[in-house]
Parts: sequence; C-alpha cells; structure tokens
Amino acid sequence: MLVITRKKGESILIGDDIEVTVSKIDDGSVKLAISAPKDITILRKEIYKQVEDENKNAVKVNLNVLKNIK
Repeated sequence: MLVITRKKGESILIGDDIEVTVSKIDDGSVKLAISAPKDITILRKEIYKQVEDENKNAVKVNLNVLKNIK
C-alpha cells in the first residue's frame, strides 16, 4: 500500500489514465475527484462490501424449503 500526502488541488496518477485529485479538505473528511475512463468501475468500498454481504446472504438457502417444492 502506498501512503502519500497531498494538498488541496494536488493529484496522483494511477497508470496512464486514472487521476485522483484532492478537491476539498474539511473537518475530518477529504473530497476526491476521480478522472478515469468510462469502462473503469469506481465504487465506494463500504457500499461494495454491503452489496457483497447481501449477495452472500441471498444465496444461503434452506435446503429443506427446496425439498418441499414439487
């Protein structure tokens, strides 16, 4: 993991085509602007994790319920 310090308006590049810029620094939070190709998916990790957990719960099936289906 790379840990880097950036100030408002400063950026980092990821590969040749992704740029992350610090656009605002507030009390305890940082607003990031991300420029990337449209085919790159950008997700907030906590939302991704929540959806992943919901999907895992959705596939947990009580097999006894399925045995009663005729």
